[in-house]
Amino acid sequence: MNWDWDAVRDFMPLFLDGLAVTLQALALGSLISFTLGLVWALLMRTPTRWVRWPVGIVTEFVRDTPLLVQLFFLFYVLPEWGLTLSAMSTGVVAIGLHYSTYTMQVYRAGIEAVPAGQWEAATALNLPRARTWRAVILPQAVRRVVPALGNYVIAMLKDTPMLMAITVLEMLGRARLFSQQHFQFTEPLTVIGVAFVVISSLASLLLRTLERRLVR
Repeated sequence: MNWDWDAVRDFMPLFLDGLAVTLQALALGSLISFTLGLVWALLMRTPTRWVRWPVGIVTEFVRDTPLLVQLFFLFYVLPEWGLTLSAMSTGVVAIGLHYSTYTMQVYRAGIEAVPAGQWEAATALNLPRARTWRAVILPQAVRRVVPALGNYVIAMLKDTPMLMAITVLEMLGRARLFSQQHFQFTEPLTVIGVAFVVISSLASLLLRTLERRLVR
């Protein structure tokens, strides 16, 4: 097998476009999953069962159905109900919503790991409940869950190729397009594989650095 550097050079513009799409989907999807996951976790701790039960049913349903099915549903079914999103917006929402059901469990574990004495101290100081969460509980819980949240960032990165199913040309989609046009598969797919490894490694390094700083 001969390695064709000309093919790599020709593929680079497409690769860079796909990389930008992948990173954008990853960043926005992570933001949605982290934010919505925290909302789910807080709602699951409310004393009102009429709040907990619907949240539990919805999150369990989302977690137990494949991401690909959710992508197709949001992209093809919602327009029939009058709600149309762009392919990129649909992909970001689907990834964020899907993984929010996992980050919810991470947050819940972090909250439950906060010592009971912290709650008692906040009560003794007569802190309002909102301030107790904001200033006492959540900062401690988030420190504990950073490594687990980081694992889901990498998982979301590896799921971004699914967006190709709804016409979003991220890195793998661009590689497939190039391969079909030029009948060269080795070079673009190798570049994509290396890119995923590099991005995952950088994300892991960044998260370890963040974890060490939070532990201080």
